[in-house]
Amino acid sequence: MKVLSIVFFAISTTTYAQTNRSTLVPPALSAIKEGDLKKDLYEMASDHFAGREAGTLDELKVSMWWAEKLRAAGLKPVGEDGTYFQFFSLKRNRIAANSSVVIGNDSLQLWKNVLVAITTPAKVSAPVVFVSNGAKADLDKADVKGKAVAIQASPEGINLDVSLWERRYMGYVLNKFRTDLINRGAAAIILITDERGEQSWNQVLPAMQRGLYDIEGGPNTVAASSIPVFWLHGSDINRVKNEGAMLNATINIEHFEYPSVNIIGKIEGSDKELSKEYVLFSGHQDHDGVRLAYGTDSIYNGADDNATVSVALLAIARAFKANPGKRSALFVWHGAEERGLLGSKWYASHPTVPKTSIVAVLNGDMIGRNNPDSAALLGAQAPHKNSTELVNMAMQSNNEGSKFKLDTLWDKPTHVEGWYFRSDHLPYARAGYPAIFFTTLLHPDYHTPMDEASRIDYAKLKRMTDWMYRTGWKVANTNKRPAVEPGFKLER
Repeated sequence: MKVLSIVFFAISTTTYAQTNRSTLVPPALSAIKEGDLKKDLYEMASDHFAGREAGTLDELKVSMWWAEKLRAAGLKPVGEDGTYFQFFSLKRNRIAANSSVVIGNDSLQLWKNVLVAITTPAKVSAPVVFVSNGAKADLDKADVKGKAVAIQASPEGINLDVSLWERRYMGYVLNKFRTDLINRGAAAIILITDERGEQSWNQVLPAMQRGLYDIEGGPNTVAASSIPVFWLHGSDINRVKNEGAMLNATINIEHFEYPSVNIIGKIEGSDKELSKEYVLFSGHQDHDGVRLAYGTDSIYNGADDNATVSVALLAIARAFKANPGKRSALFVWHGAEERGLLGSKWYASHPTVPKTSIVAVLNGDMIGRNNPDSAALLGAQAPHKNSTELVNMAMQSNNEGSKFKLDTLWDKPTHVEGWYFRSDHLPYARAGYPAIFFTTLLHPDYHTPMDEASRIDYAKLKRMTDWMYRTGWKVANTNKRPAVEPGFKLER
């Protein structure tokens, strides 16, 4: 009896291993090479592409480079008209140079003496009321209806333990007062810089001058209707303290349209029926272009953000080419992610394959920095988890291969960064696709010119690429597609 049990266990184990070998150990794992990842990343994140800013010739240049890479790797084009490209239009609104801001008798020079913080058309003539530092008791007593309400900025009640706080501070200050003042009928808001506001001035200036972008039908396509918001230097506080001071402002908006593009290719699956379905690997190819200089460098090459995932997707495609899964593997390099996830929003609503054929989305963003043994999987816990089955496949794949210690804090809705809402899986999750997000999280070089190819941990990048590939291989070969959680709903 004991002998028979041992024999039965041996047979069962062998059968299990044979049955699951294709999902436990992907056959083309060795096709993913650290040297290839490094070579491709140094090319993509070089100054030659000048930071790959969406809506510029540099984004189109790198897109052509990508198309040639896909062709050489054997991916079939899944864009429009038999190409690798899916073009979409970026709609831009910007504050026009003929806008004017006058307080009292003084005309303020746009962007030097005054920032226009909201891209909205406005014509305002209103008396100015100064409400110190905006303490709630003082605001509650103030008559703000029809007034331009001036407030001295302060960090009270603001959590500044965030990345790039200097680019967020002015928005955080505004958020303390905006809703209340709008509801009470204020005609405009004037914020006066404190020390942190002065540090923020040059950091937010490029974004305010640049304006807002969106795709057709998005909320920023037409300039929003809102009360105007202005920032003045602290040295100009007496302008708003003068009794009887008036704000007279005319804010004009100009409109532009630019092309952006998604790059799409596929490796066909081996199963006659399941090959009609897709596991979608997602990343973005754009970054921030040429902006505010740090020292002598003003090119934001975006090596980690997001050249790491871009080259990882190509490596995974090569592995699927060497040994296809049952389902087809679809690879999408999104454009205009840095403009507000615009390429993924476009593709999620305008896929070039049937919507119902996409069984899961495996997105990555920034997978090459920080502690060698740490990583995170977002969309792995409620309320962000929209597919337990997909998450389980990713967790099993990590345990079987890369064995990262997973940070769970960044997936919580209470995390100050709101990182779940800042990458290309989000439009797919909102559209009802099972979706997860692989990342090694933020670091001090995030969105600066210091995010260079020389700072990437290529051994870690290889392990992250392996993890994404292992997970995608499971999805590609399971008979049952991952299910979406019933009643899935994000907190915002």
